[in-house]
Amino acid sequence: MLNKLVQIWKAKDLRNSVLYVLTMLVIFRLAAHIPIPGVDIAALKEFFSSNQILGLLNIFSGGSMENFSIVMMGIAPYITASIIFQLLAMIVPKLEEMQKEEAGRQKINMWTRLATVPLAALQSYSMITLLRRSSAGILGDISFFDLFAMIVTITAGTIFLMWIGELISEKKIGNGISLLIFAGIVASLPQAVQQILATFDLSQLFTLIGFIVIALITVVGVVIITEGQRNIPVQYARQIRGHRMYGGTSTHLPLRVNMAGVIPIIFAISVVLFPPMIAQFFIHAKSAWIAKASEWTISIFQNQLFYGIIYFLLVFAFTYFYTEVIFHPAQIAENLQKQGGFIPGIRPGRHTSEYLANTTHKIIFAGALFLGTIAILPLIMRYFTGMESLAVGGTSLLIVVAVVIETVKQVESQLTMREYEGM
Repeated sequence: MLNKLVQIWKAKDLRNSVLYVLTMLVIFRLAAHIPIPGVDIAALKEFFSSNQILGLLNIFSGGSMENFSIVMMGIAPYITASIIFQLLAMIVPKLEEMQKEEAGRQKINMWTRLATVPLAALQSYSMITLLRRSSAGILGDISFFDLFAMIVTITAGTIFLMWIGELISEKKIGNGISLLIFAGIVASLPQAVQQILATFDLSQLFTLIGFIVIALITVVGVVIITEGQRNIPVQYARQIRGHRMYGGTSTHLPLRVNMAGVIPIIFAISVVLFPPMIAQFFIHAKSAWIAKASEWTISIFQNQLFYGIIYFLLVFAFTYFYTEVIFHPAQIAENLQKQGGFIPGIRPGRHTSEYLANTTHKIIFAGALFLGTIAILPLIMRYFTGMESLAVGGTSLLIVVAVVIETVKQVESQLTMREYEGM
């Protein structure tokens, strides 16, 4: 690793790219600590710490939400817009055709940026309304102009982060949006360590050691599952053209254990957060039955057992759903047949498609089980340790490890390209 760092430092353009990315991340963290005036920060932090649902949102924003900063919504609206257009591309044939061309992809990216603006404004208005209706006295009486100014400021903060993410991506040493999420999650580690040290006593020593061991095992498991794949052998038939023979080569088709990445967890979080978030708006409704229904919805989602079961099942189901959406065995079988390739022992065409589909379902079962377990890992740790600060952020850990692996691969590819240029 030290040798790689030396190579990165010696390559001037690569060194400048790394320093540029680090500077952008520092700017993001500085913006996350610039609060919007007129908010009781102490009451806001207490409100987020007592609400499990909002606490989960705050983790993904890197703590900027509990600071009520100008970038409190993070890049969540941009991710939402991206997911919407991904799903539309799977439904609308015209968008699917556009994704296959560079000009079409650029146009879809432009539409995604434009859709981010109203989504950011809508989400910021919803969050402000939620805080105004809370009984913690977080936001006092604010005028229409103050409300408008807050929404514009928060929306501009989201667009600013989207711009920073794209600037980072242009340096080709990591995905900008993923690195912003990574920076937000990592930024919460010092505070977590501080809480552990502040509340630590000798009776918790073995619990702390067990937590460290489980965290290390989790990291290893995340790396294995993220990098794990099954190689399906593919043989290409020999073809004679004139006096030359082509083909006859052997290769493999990689089927990843976790094809969906962290998308199922993001989908599951959106679904899990939706009912209690909506219920928060109606908890003080004038109609008694609506208020009671809202209180019941919030209380049942605060129940650790119910929340954990629903969360696990949603992640498990969405893993299969998203894999079915992005992986098309029939199309792969057709392409193999056109190129003269076949899987040994399997007839081309429909039989190859069925074989790939069955094999994928078996592999994805392990991936879905792993993602579901990672998602509810904080609840499991909290149940066995009884310590809130020792809850392993399984989802956060999965994102951090995946981003690190992706960034390292891109940096290594940049170094390899420079070695070839030197030769």
